Amino acid sequence: MDAFLIATGIVALAEIGDKTQLLSFLLAARYQKPWPIIAGIFVATLVNHALAGAVGSWLTALMGPDTLRWVLGISFILMAGWMLIPDKLDEEEADVSLRFGVFGTTLIVFFLAEMGDKTQVATVALAARYVDFFMVVAGTTVGMMIANVPAVLVGDKLAAKLPVRLVHGIAALIFAVLGGYVLMSERLPGF
Repeated sequence: MDAFLIATGIVALAEIGDKTQLLSFLLAARYQKPWPIIAGIFVATLVNHALAGAVGSWLTALMGPDTLRWVLGISFILMAGWMLIPDKLDEEEADVSLRFGVFGTTLIVFFLAEMGDKTQVATVALAARYVDFFMVVAGTTVGMMIANVPAVLVGDKLAAKLPVRLVHGIAALIFAVLGGYVLMSERLPGF
């Protein structure tokens, strides 16, 4: 259960002001059909984070416990620093067409925008840290939905009121604490 709660919290915080959340705002404003957009975000996130979780699990099998501890600890600390860098949505990522319908367009664009994104990298690290692959992927997916469903439903009204810098600072602090904890642990739980 820890894996689910930590993954949910970290990703929900990390997603505030992230380029995929900006994409959610854009898709909602452009198409004004929230349910196909939400469904597209859910499926894209689930597939993307399942792949990222598989990479994290593979890294766990590939590395010894000591090497993995150092890689994860440093990765979490680097993620803390990355959280403090604001995201911007590229025009190419925002340029979508209705050739695939609202759901299909959201699915494709959101999946591609999430590639190499902070939350995808966090999912790899969390899946490597926690043995329970399914709880990590479920948690990161729920975290994405917590951040993006309101963005789709409320749109720009919500974006202006969120203290993005504060939220990113909290997420960075959580990543830094996790990194320090992992580095100071003699052994990772589950190994």
